[in-house]
Amino acid sequence: MNLLAAFLLLSSPQEDLSREQAAQALRRAVDFFRAKAGVQGGYAWRVSEDLSLREGEGKCTATMVWVQPPGTPAVGLAFLEAWEATKDPAYLEAVRETARALVRGQLRSGGWTYSIEFDPGARKKFAYRVEPEGPRRFDTSTLDDDTTQAALLFLVRADRTLEFKDEAVHGAAEYGLSALLKAQHPCGGWPQRFDGPADPAKFPARKASYPETWPKEWPKPDYKSYVTLNDGLVEDAVGLLLEAARVYEKPEYRAAALKAGDFLILAQMPDPQPAWAQQYDAEMRPAWARKFEPPAVTGGESQGALRVLLRLYRETGEKRFLEPVPRAIGYLRASRLADGRAARFYELRTNKPLYFTREYALTYADDDLPTHYGFKTGCTVDRIAEEFERLKAADPATLGTAEKPGRAKLNDRILKDAREAIAALDAEGRWVTPGRMKTHEDATAERVIESSAFIRNARAISRYLAAERP
Repeated sequence: MNLLAAFLLLSSPQEDLSREQAAQALRRAVDFFRAKAGVQGGYAWRVSEDLSLREGEGKCTATMVWVQPPGTPAVGLAFLEAWEATKDPAYLEAVRETARALVRGQLRSGGWTYSIEFDPGARKKFAYRVEPEGPRRFDTSTLDDDTTQAALLFLVRADRTLEFKDEAVHGAAEYGLSALLKAQHPCGGWPQRFDGPADPAKFPARKASYPETWPKEWPKPDYKSYVTLNDGLVEDAVGLLLEAARVYEKPEYRAAALKAGDFLILAQMPDPQPAWAQQYDAEMRPAWARKFEPPAVTGGESQGALRVLLRLYRETGEKRFLEPVPRAIGYLRASRLADGRAARFYELRTNKPLYFTREYALTYADDDLPTHYGFKTGCTVDRIAEEFERLKAADPATLGTAEKPGRAKLNDRILKDAREAIAALDAEGRWVTPGRMKTHEDATAERVIESSAFIRNARAISRYLAAERP
């Protein structure tokens, strides 16, 4: 054995898992999940161990599936990763089946709501694009919680994998992307929900400003049309559009992503709080949304805004996307809480952290918080600052669209994750985890089958199978 071969042997992970074992485990898990947890190609967040109860963020009937991740599109992406790692035709069929489920749930407005109903009678309540038109049917697409964006991202990737030959999948992807572009306000932002194209006379491009006064009690606004950053809406939309621009070679998708970056430049608040709000009214002023979302500068979504701006600079090399970053970094660093986290809300102008009591009264105290919402968030501003400095120092000519990364080399972490996933798989091909159904009050069992666990473990095995061996 020469010295190079000896070095490679000693520095490589010592595999105690064969590819055949991993491939068999993955196939058993996918076969079970499709047959037992799925409904016509769609998935919920959680299924009871005996398969009798299903739920997403809300209850699911036996004929409902969930779109909002980790629902149907997130499971579909795990199938797609399994196909890419193995080229097993069963996984390609799973990809097609899940894509077709999403096609059946696409609304005429172009996107998706949180769930899809397959019962023929219940479907009549919704303006599904594949069904005949009817009066008074629900037709509001949501960009909240990565719902429409995730569905479209999966359809775009599935369409490419299916070589653009599945007309239903291809048509739904292009119809949805077109609707997303039409729903973009003139200022470049999106509403949380839409039922048609944006009104060109509303939400013009203008700089963000502070309201002279704002109500300290919830005024019950109709906030659905407000431009919003909440829950990563812009970050998810921009990532989708940049990928769609590459897959379909359509410059209008890239242009819409850059327009969203220009919106973030406009939406950055002036001093003394040069960061971003969760949502803005038509005058580009921070505004109330739900009763626990006041007009404020936000510690969480501001970090997302910075990530989008840095990504757009990497894509374009255009310095306008870097200009807002240093001021926001300085502000977020100075606004960290004593424990290093960021407050979800900072009071306009005073920058005092804002909280709510369990009775939803605004307060500066954090000792009586509602438990359903995170009023403090992690702070990654130092990591963002490092990326900013790296990009600022780089030659813009070396930036641009990154090529798809090659196969990862097998390492100890990939091997460990795959081993643990396979060890946790039971004899039926299930990953069963401790937990309870959250929307079924009468449920007593304390073990569940979760889509998030399936996705995590299936991807771990797929990464192992796809990894390059030395």
